[in-house]
Amino acid sequence: MLQFGIASREGTNSRSSRSLHRAARLAATVGLMALLAGCQALSGLSTSGEIKESAFRPAETPVTVDSVSRNDRLAELAKAQHPRILATYGGEYSDPKLERMVAKVVGNLTAVSGGPAYRITILNSPNVNAFALPGGYLYVTRGLLALANDSSELAAVIAHEMGHVTANHGLQRQQKEAEEVLAAKVVTDVLSNNPNANVALLRGKLRLAQFSRNQELEADGLGIKTSGQAGFDPYAAGRFLQSMSAYTDFRSVSGATDASLDFLASHPNAPQRIDLAQRHARQFGPAGQGARDRDSFLAGIDGLLYGDTPEEGYVRGNTFLHPRLGVSFSVPAGFVIDNSAAAVTATGPGDLAVRFDGVALNARTALPDYIRSGWVAGLDPSSIQTLTINGNEAATARAAADGWKFDITVIRAGGQVYRLLTAAPLNSGQLDAVAQTVGGSFRLLSASEKASLKPLRIRIVTVKPGQTVGSIAASMQGVDRKLDLFRVLNALAPGATVSAGDKVKIVTDS
Repeated sequence: MLQFGIASREGTNSRSSRSLHRAARLAATVGLMALLAGCQALSGLSTSGEIKESAFRPAETPVTVDSVSRNDRLAELAKAQHPRILATYGGEYSDPKLERMVAKVVGNLTAVSGGPAYRITILNSPNVNAFALPGGYLYVTRGLLALANDSSELAAVIAHEMGHVTANHGLQRQQKEAEEVLAAKVVTDVLSNNPNANVALLRGKLRLAQFSRNQELEADGLGIKTSGQAGFDPYAAGRFLQSMSAYTDFRSVSGATDASLDFLASHPNAPQRIDLAQRHARQFGPAGQGARDRDSFLAGIDGLLYGDTPEEGYVRGNTFLHPRLGVSFSVPAGFVIDNSAAAVTATGPGDLAVRFDGVALNARTALPDYIRSGWVAGLDPSSIQTLTINGNEAATARAAADGWKFDITVIRAGGQVYRLLTAAPLNSGQLDAVAQTVGGSFRLLSASEKASLKPLRIRIVTVKPGQTVGSIAASMQGVDRKLDLFRVLNALAPGATVSAGDKVKIVTDS
């Protein structure tokens, strides 16, 4: 898939600290993987629904895709990938008001692009991403819509993806990847004992990365040309690239979600790409050219789901709560929780990590027997103990493998068995305290607690006299680092202020 994105902003000190942060997260995750094999995911069915309203052609009748490239092999492959993309990104996000706004942008672009008719799908994912497949399949996540600030920025993203299709980047990349795979095979088969073999392999990877970066820059130019010709502000591409750079910086501190699902990949660095985008925009004249259509865009995203869905459970500070399953647990201060489709994980200081998931287990199977059943690597059978955690049957054990030590806690609650796995380096002295804190926090939610849990949404509010960036940010609910997030969502630079009458985005559960 072709991703619209950028790498982290350059800067030696900040980049080094972020690299160390990512390395710690990776090390802790590797530790958990050393313990587990074939973990079962704790996940429910994601909300999905066909797009029912559009300004050009309804998504439930995508005949435009079939008629344009009925015999096109790549288009057929793209069509086959569509269900897989929906499964990976949480299905379609259905909101007729939002769909009309997005479809209007797409319709304006297709009027000047001269390409195929497009089927636009809004994906029910908090990740920030957009991509296109041959034959007219366009995808944009609700996470990206939450980050954009006007219709021209959305147009820049979608036109960029159209540019990938127009330039046949998908086919070109397939060919380039095939060349590099063949070259790698020659290197490994023929030059395996040659000291230059690793250098040759590295050069192949760098060539492919550079090829991808060049494709991104080419798509930028094509996209800005298309969006500008469609009457949108051509400078929007540069603005949105800056927003994504700020989002990258924010996210690198807050803890990453699944980076494979969004724009954190091999792309041109932000300053270079923004500079080139602005050069392309100047071909249309000075800044201020074209429509932004901010009011229409903000009206479209008002009420947009933000973050996790009820099927996935919610992260509120250092606590995870799942209203459908009716369970909750907390991690110590300093840990960052990542709620993904596969499992809930948390990473903390000292390369400690926690994983939470659920398994289907026969009610007659004793928890100690389940721990002994072979899914724990390096288990110490003598460490298995039974106990009760907040009224729920439980068992704990210890294990060690590949330079890591683990606490395993399994809990039977509400007809389900849950697993809390804590990992720490062998030389760490924090495993006991963290595991006891996390395990002891597990509990069932009351009926009133489950009823009170609501998803977070983007709301558009008008700044009142006397309100400031700080006071509005403080009103947001269910999120950490409120001020930083408010600035990122509203593309406000450090020190920027708001004025009475401005419309801004906040996150709230009401």
